[in-house]
Amino acid sequence: MTTQNPSVGTGRLATACLVLAAFAIGTDDLVIAGLLPQIAADLGVGVPAAGQLITVFSLTYAVSAPPLAVLTARWPRRPLFLGGLSLFALVNLVTALAPSYAALLALRVVAAVLAAALTPTAFAMAAQMARPGREGSALGGVAAGLTVALFLGVPLGTSIGTLADWRWAFVFVAALSLAVLAASAVALPSLPGSPATRVSAQLRPLARPAVLLCVLGTVGGASCGYLVYTYVAPVTRDLTGAGGLTLAALIAVAGVAGVLGTVVCGRLTDAWGTDRSLIATFAGLVAACALLAVLGLFGEGSLPVWVLVAVFALWGFSAWGFAAPMSARVLALAGESGTEAVALNTGALYVGVTVAGAAGGAAVAGHGGTGAALAATGIGLAALVLMAVSVRVFPAAGGVAPGSTVEVTEEKEDPHAHR
Repeated sequence: MTTQNPSVGTGRLATACLVLAAFAIGTDDLVIAGLLPQIAADLGVGVPAAGQLITVFSLTYAVSAPPLAVLTARWPRRPLFLGGLSLFALVNLVTALAPSYAALLALRVVAAVLAAALTPTAFAMAAQMARPGREGSALGGVAAGLTVALFLGVPLGTSIGTLADWRWAFVFVAALSLAVLAASAVALPSLPGSPATRVSAQLRPLARPAVLLCVLGTVGGASCGYLVYTYVAPVTRDLTGAGGLTLAALIAVAGVAGVLGTVVCGRLTDAWGTDRSLIATFAGLVAACALLAVLGLFGEGSLPVWVLVAVFALWGFSAWGFAAPMSARVLALAGESGTEAVALNTGALYVGVTVAGAAGGAAVAGHGGTGAALAATGIGLAALVLMAVSVRVFPAAGGVAPGSTVEVTEEKEDPHAHR
C-alpha cells in the first residue's frame, strides 16, 4: 500500500470527510433501533420482525466486508469512496420511500453492502494520508466518527423520525451523506489501491495466525462492550434502582467517554505503539465490566449514581477506545493486504454485536443486569488473555506499517505474486 501524505491543511480536511462519512454510516446502521415501533406499525409487522432489520444489516456487513475488500483492493481509493458514498446516499433516499417490509429489508441489505465497502476504505485512506507516526490518531478519528454516531447521530435521527415520520430519519442520513460527498469530492486526494496481485496473494496475509487472532479479539472486545450497552437499562436498574433520566445521563456519560477514548487511544497508539495501547484498553474494559459485576453482586441495588457514572466513564472510554490500536495492529500485520484485513476486522465487530445480543439476552433472562455484567466480564477476560498472548507471540513492532519492507519483500520473492 503506497502512502501519500497530503499537506497538513488538506490532510485535516480530508480526514474530517472520512470521519463524517463514518458518522453517517454509523447513524444509518443503528438509527432503526429507536424507530422500531413506528416502522412496525407503518408496515404492518410486529416489533420483533422490525428488529430483524438490524440483525440483517449486521450479518450482511460481517459477511460481505472481506470479499468486497478483496474485490476492490486494486481500485483507486478516491473514486471507490466517492462512488460508494453516492450510492449510499441514493439507497437511503429510496429507503425513505420503501412501500413494504420486504422492500425495506432488501434495501437494508444493499445499504449494509455499501457500508461494508466504505468503512474499511475510510480506515485505510486515513492511514495512507496520515503523516508518519500519526497513523493511530488518524484511525482513532475515523473510529470516533462511528462512536459519535452511536451517541449523537442515532438520537438525532431517532428524534427526527419520531417528530415527523420514521422515513425522514433516512432522508437525514441521505442528506448528511450528500454533504460529506460534496466536501470529499474537493478534499480527498488521489490515493492508489493495492499493487496488482493474485487473489491468493491478497488472501494469504488474512490467514496468518496473527491477523486471525486480532479478528477473534475484536469479536470478544465488541461482544464485551456492546453487551453492556445493549442491556444498559437492566444493569442500571439492578445497580441503582433508577431509570429514566438517570439512564439517559449514564448513556450520555458513556458516549462522551467513548468519543474521548477513540481520540485519546489513537494518540496513545502513536506514542506507545499498537500492542501496548491495545492491551491497556482491553484491560480497562474488563476492569469496568468486573466492577459492574461486583457492584451488582454486593451493592444490594442501592449504589450511588455517581459511582456508576465513574464506572460507565471507564467502560465507555475503553469499549470504544480499542478500535484505533486494533485497526493499527491489523494494518501493521497484514502489510499489502491491509485494507482487506481491516475489512475482515470490521466484519468481526458486527459479529461481536450479534454475539452480545444473544449472550446478553440469556444472561439477563437468568440473572438480570448483574448477569449481563458477569457475562461481559467473562467474554472480555477471555479476549484480554487472547490478545496478551497474541501480542507476545506476534508483536506488531513499530506500529502501522502498511506496505512495510518485510511485506513487500515477501511479495517480490514470490514469482507468482504479480500478474
